[in-house]
Amino acid sequence: MSIFTTADFRDMPADTILSRVPGTLALWRRRARERAELATISHRDLRDAGLDPGQAAFEAGKPFWRA
Repeated sequence: MSIFTTADFRDMPADTILSRVPGTLALWRRRARERAELATISHRDLRDAGLDPGQAAFEAGKPFWRA
């Protein structure tokens, strides 16, 4: 399954598509790092912060390309 469709690129110049690559890669890297860090937080600390441990586990388990 692709995160993009051909309609996303149909009317976009190639240089515009390529200019978006570094930002997309940085976003994916940040998501992966944040989710890995979230997975290390204890249930007690999550509850102290007002977060549900189940929701935190769900978020931490998502792939980096999914928002």
